[in-house]
Amino acid sequence: MASLVDVRPRDRGKATAGFVAKSVAGVTAALERAVFSEEHARLPGLLQRRDPRAKVVATLLLLLAAGFAHHLAIIVALYAIVLLLARLSCLPFDFFVKRVWLGIPLFAALMAIPALFTVPGRPLLVLVDSDAVRVAVTDNGLASAALFIARVGTSVSLAVLLVLTTRWARLLKALRVLHVPEAFVIVLGMTYRYLFLFLHLANNMFLARQSRTVGPTSGAEQRRWTATTAGALFSKSMKMSGDVHQAMLARGFRGDLRTLADFHMGDSDWLLVAAGLFLAAALLLLDRGLL
Repeated sequence: MASLVDVRPRDRGKATAGFVAKSVAGVTAALERAVFSEEHARLPGLLQRRDPRAKVVATLLLLLAAGFAHHLAIIVALYAIVLLLARLSCLPFDFFVKRVWLGIPLFAALMAIPALFTVPGRPLLVLVDSDAVRVAVTDNGLASAALFIARVGTSVSLAVLLVLTTRWARLLKALRVLHVPEAFVIVLGMTYRYLFLFLHLANNMFLARQSRTVGPTSGAEQRRWTATTAGALFSKSMKMSGDVHQAMLARGFRGDLRTLADFHMGDSDWLLVAAGLFLAAALLLLDRGLL
């Protein structure tokens, strides 16, 4: 009986330590993924050597092709081209696929489930068949859901390919080619930069909590600590935003975006833009049955 009494408190302590350890691991993993993704942009791949402006324009053209295509085969062919570009850019296949399909496309698949039953067509699988209601998966519903999921997955793959093969600062400067408002680009750049800082700060707070936990804690206490930590982190972020803005003004910031990167469009960069335009036009013509 005594051994049972001794084991249970230790089990609760392990559960508490597991909660904090998982939180620390999650924050640290987020930092590692971001740093690892930045390293991909320095690899000697096909797209890494191209001008960011050429990549942005080519990606936009292919995104338009994916958005306007109405046949699943066309979108699948475009996705195969994206996978080929990822391979030529030295991106790990499993990393790239998981990075894409474990996010937005999976959510899109959940959103597409009602289309299986609501789009009229020939029934393929009857789930409920009664005098009051009939629920069945139709061929048109299945085709619509597959087209939607493939279109979202291909579009996200194109965006992820652009981000993984381009350094963030260069990508933000390249967005100005599309006349994206400079204020939006500046806010996006600062958000990306200081997100790492606050993730590091949150990681330190979790580590401090873990190092000071010597016994089991209740669920209520853990919730209070989590709420207090979130409030403290929010307060620090608000104060830092004001301090950073004042420091920028003191150093002559007047809303102009300035970077050290200097872009030069070479023959290979123009070739990438022409290839993106030709590929997008060819896919859309094939989709419309004009070729």
